[in-house]
Amino acid sequence: MSEESAQFRVNGARLIGDRSGAVYWPAADALIVADLHLEKGSAYAARGVALPPYDTTETLNRLDACLVRFAPRVLVLLGDSFHDTDWQQRMAPKDAARVVALSRQIKTVWVLGNHDPVLPAGLDGEACETWDVTADGSLHFRHEPVGRSDAAFVRGEVAGHLHPCARVRQRGRVMRRRCFVEDTTRLVLPAFGALTGSLNVLHPAFDTLFDPGHFNAWMIGTNTIAGLSPRQLTPDRS
Repeated sequence: MSEESAQFRVNGARLIGDRSGAVYWPAADALIVADLHLEKGSAYAARGVALPPYDTTETLNRLDACLVRFAPRVLVLLGDSFHDTDWQQRMAPKDAARVVALSRQIKTVWVLGNHDPVLPAGLDGEACETWDVTADGSLHFRHEPVGRSDAAFVRGEVAGHLHPCARVRQRGRVMRRRCFVEDTTRLVLPAFGALTGSLNVLHPAFDTLFDPGHFNAWMIGTNTIAGLSPRQLTPDRS
């Protein structure tokens, strides 16, 4: 099944997965994104790894396009919005001004991540480890997902951190693309940032989150999102 967007329910909440990697929650009028990793390129450059310095601008452009398209009341950022705590020393002034303006133009919830454990000075919004909302369903937002047998697990968990992707072999071709992954009780979003890696959903890291063989991967293509079952996927070493 391929569509321009994906619709799925998590703990009763109807969610729309966008090809950008964002999720829109109509009942709460909230746009949700994970793992922007702003200034990742400059962080690598500071360590001598030559990467183009345009990832922050591209990521902010993508985010602006989503905000125009969905016009949400709330923006939820699921952590690792910044690649490290020194980003303000390296970010171009025009991009820094865009980030500040964003936090003041819309209600912004900054879920803290392992790369950004505190809300940077000068930004508005609510900083939190977790954020809970009930609309047409109850959702529990956090950065890093917890194991389904962990005492901290809450149905309706929506997280990032793992940068999920799906890999398929079709008509002699192999495609490996970002994806949403859910099983109706929880959801993991792909990384939204322009310069981020990804982890195959068949990697053992996902085994504690989802019952193997019983989840849905929504693979993001250029023009469509394809819903895939685990049996349609292939591991990276195959």
